[in-house]
Amino acid sequence: MHAANRAYHIHCLGLNHNTSSVALRERLAFPAHRLHTALARLGCGDNPAWCQIQELVILSTCNRVELYAVASQPIFDTLEAFISETTEIPRPEFSASLYRLLDESAIAHLFQVTAGLDSLVVGEPQILGQVADAFSAALSQGTSGKILSHLFQSAIRAGKRARTETTISHNPASIASMAVNLISETVPDLHQATVLILGAGEMAELSVEALRKRGVIDILVINRTLQRADELASRWGGRSAAMEMLLDHLPEADIVIASTGAPHTVIQRWMVEEAMDKRSYRPVVYMDIAVPRDIDADIISIPGARLFDMDTLSKNLETSLAQRQSQIPKVEAILTEEQEAFEAYLSSLDVAPIIEEIRRQADHIRLHEVEKAKRRMPELSPEAERQIELLTTSIVNKILHSPTTRLRQESKGPNAADYADLTRSLFGLD
Repeated sequence: MHAANRAYHIHCLGLNHNTSSVALRERLAFPAHRLHTALARLGCGDNPAWCQIQELVILSTCNRVELYAVASQPIFDTLEAFISETTEIPRPEFSASLYRLLDESAIAHLFQVTAGLDSLVVGEPQILGQVADAFSAALSQGTSGKILSHLFQSAIRAGKRARTETTISHNPASIASMAVNLISETVPDLHQATVLILGAGEMAELSVEALRKRGVIDILVINRTLQRADELASRWGGRSAAMEMLLDHLPEADIVIASTGAPHTVIQRWMVEEAMDKRSYRPVVYMDIAVPRDIDADIISIPGARLFDMDTLSKNLETSLAQRQSQIPKVEAILTEEQEAFEAYLSSLDVAPIIEEIRRQADHIRLHEVEKAKRRMPELSPEAERQIELLTTSIVNKILHSPTTRLRQESKGPNAADYADLTRSLFGLD
């Protein structure tokens, strides 16, 4: 249905690795605590201006921050203000980096994102789970209603189909594997290096897996929760330690890969200075694949310390993605099919109130005429009255069956808006 004829609008307001730097993305990121707080504030009506936002899902990953919202009219200014207030970042500092997508464009974008076609690495598998997590968070806070719920369910189904019906994600070059590839080009004798993994989440697991495939033996996992560090280390035959031991272990690391979910810097400049001094400034590669960043960017001025981050990975992205690129048309065909199904659902929502109002109007007329007839025939028995009710109801249903069925069918076609408008006019509906 044409955007102008919608009773509601679907928005996507966001930025990603193509429109902004990692420094900006990390400032605007919604880690778990901020995400749930922001959604909860919307749900409890913390700001009266936010009442325009009928539904909201926030997708925040290392490569993107996107708000998907439903409202009765375009509300990009309100959404920008929401980001500014919940992140405490002034709008002029990020507004120019935002893309603003409405209705069909917003829908298509989410399908592209979920299928991995809008990722830094085409077909990367992590984004599907991240979209599902974002949807789950919105459901838990009650900010995803019937429209966004159906949209995200459709997008997740499309993403799963893309990965099972094509080879877009076969042997995927994840961000973690890209990071290890870049490290291997920098560190000679990688298999002899001591690698410190900071964090124990999915990205850390992928990093350890990529390191093992390249022959690295000595891997130390450090995490704020020791149990999770133990679990990851034991799966891959590595060592583990609690976060309190970071300073003790930092000097032994030839490579540090950081991927925690901390909202602040974990490795400070002074920590690296102490570690480099203890190892006589033997070179160390620091790979920061967290957003917000885990490692102080100022360490690049310390002799022997080399720092890579998400921006570095963007610039060093492998150009040989021919296999995945060849699968894009197949994925796009799946997305088109799923998107058309979702558009049909939206159209059915638009005509459903019309059909409901037609039936309500017809039944009102039926009841009025039945009551008039009863007053003229006071001798009617209860059974006769019941038969009149059944007869008149059946007549109304039979009369309305054909036009309402046709209206539902046409709601899935290109002329849906015209049929809806004509029906409203013929039946005198507002």
